[in-house]
Amino acid sequence: MTTHNETTASRRGVIAGSIGVAAASAVLAGAVTETAQAAVTAAKSSTDFVTVKDGTKIFFKDWGKGQPIVFHHGWPLSADDWDAQMLFFLQHGFRVIAHDRRGHGRSTQTSEGNEMDTYADDVAAVVAALDLKDAVHIGHSTGGGEVARYLGKHGTARCAKAALIGAVPPVMVKSASNPGGTPIEVFDGFRKALAENRAQLYIDIPSGPFYGFNRPGAKVSKGIIDNWYRQGMMGSAKAHYECIKAFSETDFTPDLKKIGVPVLVMAGDDDQIVPYKDAALLSAKILKNATLKIYKGYPHGLCTTNPDEVNAEILKFIKA
Repeated sequence: MTTHNETTASRRGVIAGSIGVAAASAVLAGAVTETAQAAVTAAKSSTDFVTVKDGTKIFFKDWGKGQPIVFHHGWPLSADDWDAQMLFFLQHGFRVIAHDRRGHGRSTQTSEGNEMDTYADDVAAVVAALDLKDAVHIGHSTGGGEVARYLGKHGTARCAKAALIGAVPPVMVKSASNPGGTPIEVFDGFRKALAENRAQLYIDIPSGPFYGFNRPGAKVSKGIIDNWYRQGMMGSAKAHYECIKAFSETDFTPDLKKIGVPVLVMAGDDDQIVPYKDAALLSAKILKNATLKIYKGYPHGLCTTNPDEVNAEILKFIKA
């Protein structure tokens, strides 16, 4: 794998995003040539990429020093969705890394590979390129599925702990073997809405169920809605369309059964996107070493709406 410094290209969108500036170094495992070592040592801009085997460039942020925490974002967002967590854990002495999944954010808008096996391989490439060890992998929603598949497929040799937050495992879609799941018609509706008017869909989701802003008395934040929209519209319509199948129909049960490291499973009991009874509760039963935390009244986007509580729980889990 090779690590490349690039300056993030300006993307068309209606909402201006914030720009985070930080410096980080990546060190390749094993022997490297002087040229390769110099390239890695120079990787200090806030806009870094890892090029994976099919040529896809995976954008990542890498801030700070200490035990690494790797953040995996949900659909159809980007590494920016972890701002509240990255700043918190950076200030608590951790090295924080977040990447944009292929087809999302600033990563290559790929035509192929928009499924969980390839997502997991991309994560493995980033972990290897940055030589991350003793890492804590934290995934929200679709990112939780990515964490499960990565650890199930590539093992836990480089992983100390993990956290699944409002995550899609074991499997979302309703079937004979998963009677409590979400009907396929719901996901068909997402696909139809995305194909017809993606921009409107990316307003409707955050302004409605994602953050619980459709609940009576909810304190609605236009900034949060706009930031969700901004992140979504940065990515590829094709990749986002295909990712719906990946997050809804992939069965992560075999992956969960393989994971032996401690895993924190968190969810809100008012999650309207990934109902916790068919996700968090089941995952905690399958995992070998799970800690379950359910928050009363919290929505799917709890990392943004309730960061103080979420961050404190994760920090306690990591330090335990």
